[in-house]
Amino acid sequence: MAKSRDMRITIALECTSCAQKETCGKSKGISRYTTRKNRRNTPTRLELEKYCPYCSKHTLHKESKR
Repeated sequence: MAKSRDMRITIALECTSCAQKETCGKSKGISRYTTRKNRRNTPTRLELEKYCPYCSKHTLHKESKR
């Protein structure tokens, strides 16, 4: 039995601290990661601790709106 292919979608995760710095004009860029998630298992927005090369530390990365 074939499974539906649109259950797993590709999402982008953005650094929250770089996004806050961008409004002040201090940031060099925004750290973004791409990953895949299952819509059925995680219907809410994904939040993960990832390494940000612009902040040089592990920060909270949230699923961005596309």
